[in-house]
Amino acid sequence: MAHSGALVDVLKRELRVRGVTYAQVARKLGLSEASVKRMFSRRSFTLKRLDQVCQLTNAEFSDLARTLHQEENLISQLTYEQEREIVANKKLFLVAVCALNHVSFEQIVAAYDLSRAECIQLLARLDRLGFIQLQPGNRIKLLVSRNFGWLPDGPIQRFFNQQAHNEYFGSRFDRPDEFMVVVNGMLSKTSSAAIVSRLKRLAREFSDLHNDDVRLPLAERSAMSLLVAVRHWELQAFAELRRKKLLTTRS
Repeated sequence: MAHSGALVDVLKRELRVRGVTYAQVARKLGLSEASVKRMFSRRSFTLKRLDQVCQLTNAEFSDLARTLHQEENLISQLTYEQEREIVANKKLFLVAVCALNHVSFEQIVAAYDLSRAECIQLLARLDRLGFIQLQPGNRIKLLVSRNFGWLPDGPIQRFFNQQAHNEYFGSRFDRPDEFMVVVNGMLSKTSSAAIVSRLKRLAREFSDLHNDDVRLPLAERSAMSLLVAVRHWELQAFAELRRKKLLTTRS
C-alpha cells in the first residue's frame, strides 16, 4: 500500500513538472475535478486510471517505478557524525546548503568568496560523506531524497537554535512574501494531532515547490526558510503564577 502511494506521489510530481492540471486529468478520466483531487489526496488509483494519467505525462508506468526505485535508494537523513562534520566547517556547511538548493559549481564560486580549487575540495569532502556525487566537469549530483531533513535535535538543528535563531527572528516579516503569526489556544489531543498533520503537509508542499523551482534560473530564486512548529508550552511568567498543588498525606 505504501509503495503504491509513493508511485502516486511520483506521478503527481510529474504532472506538476509538465504543467498538467487536475482539470485536464479530470477530462481525461471523465470525472469531476473534485473527484480527481480526492483521488490524489487518498492515493486511491486503479491500475487502469494510473495508466491513463501516465499518458498525460508521456510516461510509462515502468518509468514511474524506475523513478521511485531511484528515490528509495537516496538518503533522507545524515548520521549525527556527518552533520557534526558539516556544521563544524562554515564553508563546508555553505557548500552543502548550496548543493541542497541545486546551485551549480560555477554559481557557487561566482557568488561566494571561494576559489575553484577550494570549492572542489569541499565538494569532494561532501562526496566522501555520501551527501553528493561529484561528477566530471564539477557537476553536482545530490544523493539525498526529496524529503531529506536535518536530524531532530542534531548538530545542525542545535546550530540553528544556538546561533541562527535570533538572526531568523530579527525581522518584522513584513515583506510581501513573508509571514509570521503566533497563535495561542487550548486544543484537545484530536485537534492537536490534526494541526500537526496539516503542518507536515505544508512542509511537504514547501519541499515540492522547492524541487519544482530548481529548473528556474538562479536569478529567479531566492533563499527562503520555513519554520514550522507547534508544541505544548506556556509562557514561563504565566507558569510561575499557577497555584501550587497541595500535597496530601495519609495518616
